Amino acid sequence: MVVSEELAPKYDPKSVETGRYQQWVEDGVFKPSGDKKAKPYTIVIPPPNVTGKLHMGHAWDTTLQDMIIRQKRMQGFDTLYLPGMDHAGIATQAKVEAKLREQGVTRYDLGRKKFVETVWDWKDEFSKIIRNQWGKLGLSLDYSRERFTLDKGLNEAVRKVFVQLYNEGLIYRGKYIVNWDPQARTALSDIEVIHKDDKGAFYHLIYKFADGTPGGIDIATTRPETLFGDTAVAVNSKDPRYKAFVGKKVIVPGVGREIPIITDQHADMDFGTGAVKITPAHDPNDFQVGLRHNLPQINCMNDDGTMNAEAGKYEGMDRFECRKAVVADLQASGDLTSIEPIVHSVGHSERTGVQVEARLSTQWFVKMAPLAKKLLDNQKTDNKVDFVPDRFEHTLTNWMENIHDWVISRQLWWGHQIPAWYNKKTGEMYVGMEAPEDAENWEQDEDVLDTWFSSALWPFSTLGWPNEEAADYKRYYPTNTLVTGYDIIPFWVARMMFQGLHFTGQRPFEHVLIHGLMRDEQGRKMSKSLGNGIDPIDVIDKYGTDALRWFLANGTTPGQDARFSYTQMDAAWNFINKIWNVSRYVMMNLGDTKADSKPDVASFDLADKWIFSELNKTIASVTAKFDKFEFGEAGRDLYNFIWGEFADWYIEMSKETLTGDDETKKAAKRVNLYYVLDQILRLLHPIMPFVTEKLWLAMPHTGSTIVTAAYPETHAEFDNDDATTEMGHVIELIRAVRNIRNEVNAPLSTPINVIISLNDDSLEAAFTANRAVLDRFLHTKTLTINKSDVPVENVKTAASAVMAGATVYVPLAELIDFDAEIAKLEKNITKLQGEIARVDKKLGNQGFLAKAPESVIDEQKTKKAGFNAELEAAQSRIAELKSAQN
Repeated sequence: MVVSEELAPKYDPKSVETGRYQQWVEDGVFKPSGDKKAKPYTIVIPPPNVTGKLHMGHAWDTTLQDMIIRQKRMQGFDTLYLPGMDHAGIATQAKVEAKLREQGVTRYDLGRKKFVETVWDWKDEFSKIIRNQWGKLGLSLDYSRERFTLDKGLNEAVRKVFVQLYNEGLIYRGKYIVNWDPQARTALSDIEVIHKDDKGAFYHLIYKFADGTPGGIDIATTRPETLFGDTAVAVNSKDPRYKAFVGKKVIVPGVGREIPIITDQHADMDFGTGAVKITPAHDPNDFQVGLRHNLPQINCMNDDGTMNAEAGKYEGMDRFECRKAVVADLQASGDLTSIEPIVHSVGHSERTGVQVEARLSTQWFVKMAPLAKKLLDNQKTDNKVDFVPDRFEHTLTNWMENIHDWVISRQLWWGHQIPAWYNKKTGEMYVGMEAPEDAENWEQDEDVLDTWFSSALWPFSTLGWPNEEAADYKRYYPTNTLVTGYDIIPFWVARMMFQGLHFTGQRPFEHVLIHGLMRDEQGRKMSKSLGNGIDPIDVIDKYGTDALRWFLANGTTPGQDARFSYTQMDAAWNFINKIWNVSRYVMMNLGDTKADSKPDVASFDLADKWIFSELNKTIASVTAKFDKFEFGEAGRDLYNFIWGEFADWYIEMSKETLTGDDETKKAAKRVNLYYVLDQILRLLHPIMPFVTEKLWLAMPHTGSTIVTAAYPETHAEFDNDDATTEMGHVIELIRAVRNIRNEVNAPLSTPINVIISLNDDSLEAAFTANRAVLDRFLHTKTLTINKSDVPVENVKTAASAVMAGATVYVPLAELIDFDAEIAKLEKNITKLQGEIARVDKKLGNQGFLAKAPESVIDEQKTKKAGFNAELEAAQSRIAELKSAQN
């Protein structure tokens, strides 16, 4: 038997948690068991970006993952919880460039090699911070398998995927309109663009006819700075206003270039003036119009958002300064007829926050239609990925059904450089896993791949793929559960799914558990601008990790947002403190109880039968709810059992035996206390690992850690519905008398006389057999249990409570208020009549009777019988009181 640890008189999370995690890591308890007979269970951590510290959303996300993996480990699964981090291309590069700007330096000053070295230094710094936070959160990660999305193995996987998709015709290079971030100087995918309502204007311009015909065409634009890229004016072929002008030329105001008037379905005759300027290099719709009509593509901006030589005298100006200058000049020339203020939705870069430009650019793309079809088809099979809640599958389906080709190239220096080379002499392009043999004659594409391109491979690239014989890949893939927020289903979840299906032929994970956003106490999204972000480490420093994890486990239901609450944190800490105090009480009373002692059902008294039956129910319920990811419901079951049944009732009832003289009963009670507490700690361990380890090690035990102890299972010999019913009557009686004490202000320290008048034979045996317990809990002077009518002289001076099968009288002549007592009973009668009416309505509903299981119908009939019994007793009691008043 391992020597137990000593428990301090008071719960102190710091002393409980300090050093514990490092010990677990050193002992290797988080590594897979290696038991080939055990079923594997894998979770790969959603890799946090190395852009900064983890926030409360990360804490929530990873706590749920760790709870799942800890329970599965205890249940005997061969578990792997794999850690790793994401290089987060644009996000990390933006952070490092911002830091350099503060020093008056740009990445171009450093050059590519030195800049990348600087980013690696940043990565190393924040990786250490993140690992420390993982440890603080108690995440049972196998650090020996930690991965990074830019490590050598993942780079091989990325190159393999790129080359294969290219050879399959699913990756192509072309010149298209893309979302462009002028600050980061890179292309963005559609989902990296955040649309916000901005103030803007419709600038109404006159495009005069080139042949001198009076007048012109009124065009409204929100971006006059792109006039320099105009190559046509489009009208609808059915628009009678412009039929006579089709084929003519107009002059671009302020530019002087002649452009044709064309017809195209893009021109909406019911919107604005019905005529639109076409700027193929600066608008995705105009780009398509330009392709249809073979129009020139004139790019008038540099990659940093300044105007180029096409803008003439405005060259070098920032795009928005140019807008102001162009508007002023057009007003002066009379070509600008009016300005109409509007509020419109404008795209902004998710990472830098600047307004995105639609820009013509040569980029690499993934052809999405075949990959999307494969994913959607798979979701119709038994091999589908199950979303929890299932409504979020619609988010996935909607995105994949309306998917555009994915622009995967980024004009960054931090990331996986595209495995494409261009011959310096011939311009020939080569795509391959390695550089061409005569490397000096070839130049590698300078662009890097979108961060999500490598993240999409995470579930299998981290396990050794593309080596399909890698031990971890063969053992732990596909993974079991992905836990993530609903906000990145299109970004990440969908991409992992179609890449997993395409390259491994299997779904990358069986379940996707979706949680919401962590909001502040007012329900607002946490953000830097609001200053309402909460650092999980600050919360841990105040309350301890276990309290935070308990809050996060019970904060909400799957798929829902949660509100952080210090009030709930206080409640979480109080619950753990209760567990600590109860555990100390049990341990102080264990005597010489041996490690892993087993209870003897034959020796059980009512309290034992009841608590073990309730323990069975709790184990079954918590296990089932964990399997369905209903952690909040599982937490409520644990709370109710631990505090409500074990602490408040069983512990108190055990004192009657432990203070008695029967040594055999005392020894049995100690074993029962030991066993139930041991099972409680094991049930709690996945949620609150630190305090359960400390308490478990303080008990007699044969294991070295609760981390690998067996998870509780139900035992048929503990099931006892009769004990549950009988104890229910005892508890109901105790509560009834306590309520009477409260109503008449009789403190628990004052002994009282209690008379129980029975009209149900089964209650007599229950109350008589537990007389000692009732005397203790009720603090009685005398306790009378009978089936006869109570003498009138007792009724006159007694407070009462009505329960099914019995009426309880507490003679308190000097305290009773007859009118108040009658009013209370009348209020209860009204309530009971309402309950009876509700049951009658159900039982009178033919639809309910036809569809409901017989057990449910019987339950309603039993309820009605109980309500009727209580109603009859309450009416009888009122008659007694009124008689006594007379």
